[in-house]
Amino acid sequence: MLMINLILILIVGGFAALISERFGQNIPRKVALAVVMLDLVYLLLSLSVMPELELLQAPQPSDPQSWLMHYSREWIPAFGIKIELAVDGLSLLMVFLTLILGAVAVSASWTDVQVRRGFFEANLLWTLAGVLGVFMAMDLFLFFLFWEVMLIPMYFMIAIWGHENRGYAAMKFFIFTQVSGLLMLVSILALVAVHQSNTGVWTFSYFDLLNTQIAEQTAFWLMLGFFIAFVVKLPGFPFHTWLPDAHTQAPTAGSVILAGVLLKTGAYGLIRFAVPLFPQASIEFAPIALWLGAAGVVYGAVLAFGQTDFKRLIAYSSVSHMGFVLLGVYAWNALALQGAVMQMVAHGFSTAALFMIAGSLQERLHTRDMREMGGLWQNMPRMGAVAMFFVVASLGLPGLGNFVAEFLILLGLFQVDRWLTVIASLGLITGAAYSLLLMQRSFQGEPDETRQLTDFGSREMLTMAVMMIALIGLGLYPQPVLDIARPVVEGLLNFSATVTGELL
Repeated sequence: MLMINLILILIVGGFAALISERFGQNIPRKVALAVVMLDLVYLLLSLSVMPELELLQAPQPSDPQSWLMHYSREWIPAFGIKIELAVDGLSLLMVFLTLILGAVAVSASWTDVQVRRGFFEANLLWTLAGVLGVFMAMDLFLFFLFWEVMLIPMYFMIAIWGHENRGYAAMKFFIFTQVSGLLMLVSILALVAVHQSNTGVWTFSYFDLLNTQIAEQTAFWLMLGFFIAFVVKLPGFPFHTWLPDAHTQAPTAGSVILAGVLLKTGAYGLIRFAVPLFPQASIEFAPIALWLGAAGVVYGAVLAFGQTDFKRLIAYSSVSHMGFVLLGVYAWNALALQGAVMQMVAHGFSTAALFMIAGSLQERLHTRDMREMGGLWQNMPRMGAVAMFFVVASLGLPGLGNFVAEFLILLGLFQVDRWLTVIASLGLITGAAYSLLLMQRSFQGEPDETRQLTDFGSREMLTMAVMMIALIGLGLYPQPVLDIARPVVEGLLNFSATVTGELL
């Protein structure tokens, strides 16, 4: 029941935040923070009674009993649809990331949202509930339900509390993700139909569908439906065009959740569903996916370099960084997959922090244009120092989590394609250029003496400190995360090798 309770706490907490606005404008944000922290503490307490060795055991992808947690109850028996949830090391890391960044997002909305605060915090909590469902659902019908549900409150967050062009950005976000989601639904239904024709049994269970015998051409097209849905959410080149608009127009908390959590559902889907369900088709498609990943790394970095909008620059940098995840997944070896998981975690912290800084600047300066900034470090030294930390983290400074992630991905990719590794490495060079350009334009130079600016306060510094400590910990001692992810990676590699007789 732990997994269901984690989702229910957020759903009920959303209604509590919505109602609490009647008792004061400041109550909803306190309720939202309390709900997210309650969920996090509940998860920690539940795991504290679990033997440590269980976290390090290798789960078999097709055996739910070997996973850390598994819950299954009949829902619509006529079609084999269940309420089936499960957690292994990979999904556990994603659940922790979701809850920690959920608390960061509530902090980011503390002063940013001034109208209908109860409804805003409710949508934030409901988005988190949908994301947890995505990371834990093992029935593909239930997975698709959560996949769609998490988009609705995020749409409202952008459309109602976004900036000047919020309507266009919200609609573009919704159309891209809905259309790609429908492609995945068609693939799910076709996969279930093929399994039923082979076995005579209707089932949407991931564990049952893993070993489905599918004709080669059919498997390729079904895999492509999953791939497009997940790469749109990642986002990967060339399906990334919704992201800069959504990030630029979203409120700060929306950008934090979008960059830190929602993009990771796409990466998670590739690792969990796209490759294991269709291993042979993925082998054939891997060269194309790797080239798309390398193109995304370089293309996103080059476009980021040309931006003058603070948030838009960070958005394009996300396209570049998530290109590394696509490379790590389709290199499909232990080093690259470990790097992809580490990148999902590290990117969540570094980019969420940068978007929070961007929101704080817009709140104080009423602009995102870096040409109208300059010299801010002298006016706001705490913000300048914090921004410098996350900028160098984003560009991959050794000793921080992003460096470990990208180094592992490139090391794993080198074993597959040396020239692609060289091309992807160019993204690191361009990344250093646009990151330092952002610092120079925003915080260096002559200050505007007429500005009366407020530096980061204790709440903002505490929030930033959490993410700074996380990135330093991931950089200096990444072993706990690698140990939790390693059994999952080994299980997936062994499974694909058993099915296909070779690795990707």
